Amino acid sequence: MKEMEGIKELEDVCRIQVKFSEIDSMRRVWHGSYVTYFEDGRESFGRHYPGIGYADMQRAGIYAPIYDIHIKYYAPLAINDVAIVHTRYIYRLGARLDYSYEVYRESDNKLCAVGKTTQLFIDPQGQLMVDKPDYYQAWQDRFLHVSDT
Repeated sequence: MKEMEGIKELEDVCRIQVKFSEIDSMRRVWHGSYVTYFEDGRESFGRHYPGIGYADMQRAGIYAPIYDIHIKYYAPLAINDVAIVHTRYIYRLGARLDYSYEVYRESDNKLCAVGKTTQLFIDPQGQLMVDKPDYYQAWQDRFLHVSDT
């Protein structure tokens, strides 16, 4: 965890065993599976930094669906590989969650993919929220230690 402009940079790392169901006809991980790896990374991040995980959202009745996603692919993963997913929280103003990802092949530490996601908060009626949910503000206060300087 390093600091950036008075805000702590938060990162989680998780391991994912590639499963047969994720393989395409070329015997490589299907490109769409990386979206799931990013979600696995966010779930692990939420357990490591509690307060903004999916269970927290469910309790509050406020959700954060994906609004934007970008992925670049560099090297393939195959069955029985282990993917190492680095998930970093990116601080942005407003009622949104932003993450960046790096996916490495564990056996040789080869970078396989990078990506970013943006999630926007919606209220229990499915309406877009412009203000941060209370639980998200509490999480930021706890983990980011935003400085006023």
